[in-house]
Amino acid sequence: MKHSTTQAGRLAALRAEIARRNLDGALVPRADAFLGEYVPASAERLAWLTGFTGSAGLALVLRDRAVLFVDGRYTTQAAAEVDQALWEFRHLIEAPPASFLRDHAAGLRIGYDPWLHPAATVDRLAETGATLVPLADNPVDAVWQDRPPPPAGPARPHPLAFAGREAQAKRDEAAATLRGAGQAAVVLADPHSVAWLLNIRGDDLGHTPLALATALLHDDARVDLFLDPTRANAALRAHLGNGVALHRPESLAEVLRGLAGKRVRLDPDVTPARFGQLLREAGAEAVSAEDPCRLPRACKNPVEQEGARAAHRRDAVALCRFLAWFAEAAPRGGETEMSAAARLLALRAEAPLFVAESFPAISGAGEHGAIIHYRATPASDRPIRPNEAYLIDSGAQYRDGTTDVTRTLWTGPGAPPEQLALHYTLVLQGHLALAATRFPEGVAGPHLDALARRSLWLQGLDYDHGTGHGVGSFLSVHEGPAGISRAARPIPLRPGMVLSNEPGFYRPGAYGIRIENLLLVRQATPLPGQARPFLDFETLTFAPYERRLVVAEMLTASERAQVDAYHAAVLALVGPSLPPREAAWLAGACARLA
Repeated sequence: MKHSTTQAGRLAALRAEIARRNLDGALVPRADAFLGEYVPASAERLAWLTGFTGSAGLALVLRDRAVLFVDGRYTTQAAAEVDQALWEFRHLIEAPPASFLRDHAAGLRIGYDPWLHPAATVDRLAETGATLVPLADNPVDAVWQDRPPPPAGPARPHPLAFAGREAQAKRDEAAATLRGAGQAAVVLADPHSVAWLLNIRGDDLGHTPLALATALLHDDARVDLFLDPTRANAALRAHLGNGVALHRPESLAEVLRGLAGKRVRLDPDVTPARFGQLLREAGAEAVSAEDPCRLPRACKNPVEQEGARAAHRRDAVALCRFLAWFAEAAPRGGETEMSAAARLLALRAEAPLFVAESFPAISGAGEHGAIIHYRATPASDRPIRPNEAYLIDSGAQYRDGTTDVTRTLWTGPGAPPEQLALHYTLVLQGHLALAATRFPEGVAGPHLDALARRSLWLQGLDYDHGTGHGVGSFLSVHEGPAGISRAARPIPLRPGMVLSNEPGFYRPGAYGIRIENLLLVRQATPLPGQARPFLDFETLTFAPYERRLVVAEMLTASERAQVDAYHAAVLALVGPSLPPREAAWLAGACARLA
């Protein structure tokens, strides 16, 4: 179809396919069959249809309306990328798809691909009055003529020196959980769980070292791994051992038929609805319960914790070298958003065990910094000008750990506007408050979110994203199940979890501010008379704050001491690894607040 090269043409082509299938509409999520945040090019259906390239969203295409749902991180981006003459916009959280279906699609036949929606989501949408129709194949795929092929690279072992625990021990522990619950097997639909359980990694995604695969773990610790056998070389087969059977992905239904009459665990939040359908067709009983790998994966073992520290130490050297370079280059002009991000990537690539960025860097100057998940492209790339704010949110995948850090900088050479410095300092106060908190065992991320917002709230300000997300160990930079936000599940924080601390503030059309470090949850040193165990955070990230944006008079004495102590730690850790010129810059950047 010649007209399918434009947004209007693609929408028309999909509507024709919807009508051909006797449907009134179709759901197009930003997801693949593994329900991950990042998807390969072959699964970028939402971007192909709408032009929206963010990592979270959903389209509802009706015969006479088309609605795109995105969250607060992407409202500005969606407006810039998507043809507003074709699409209506709704807030994914505040005006969710279920509400729209209830109000506007009752009685309509809405098609969905059961591989691309969690079972829990399908159940919620089925209560809206719309008739949800599971489809045998995806209607977008039927009209996407130049769809790229799926990834097919090799999977590889993740060495014990980095993993910290043998795969057999992990399998035995998870299998014991199944036996205790009276379940014969669990569907591991999340490739992160498969990677963690079997100590394997891959290159199927550009920034997350996964081999996209699913698995069945049985109650005797045997595993059926659904990964094309051509992707497993002799080294991987030897690593997996006799307890792991390789199957082609298309043999999934046949293998599931062997579970007839048995109770099988599914995590409804991370498992495509199609698995439940297949199990019911096989005569098995699907039981909703959490993936038994999610929480153990989030609680890093001692080897993974030390790997995270080591990765952050190397990352800090690259980041501080970048900051020193930027301090000289920015006032002169001549750099762009893309050239600055490329400079930081090149410095990281010099570090031992570096593999890739952990996500495409968010490099936003001036007004672009206010786009929370902005991505510079050749079309949008703009100069970084003197005397403006610049936000750089970036991270790296090292074989021993994953990093994620944000700094908001002032380009100079002049002094920053008072309002910008005020807002920066309010964000910094929230960042410091969260980093310094102690909390009793049992406290969850949503309970801590307000600490990072309090200073902003007192000024009538806020930010429309979470304060913190989990981070994997040479896995995804965004990892569940714990998070620090109002919308996060109330999962109690536990020692070994790594989470981000990233409050922000954004003035659309002007600037964005975000300050992010990663934190490791640990047992807190007991206090005299302490009645119960407490936890606190170890800061993993080491890079100076932008002291030119700090209004020192706004800080309390304890906040000033906290900043000075952090900067002293940065200088002691990173300074000896820098060349003299950069070390001198770092000494100035880490000097005590005046």
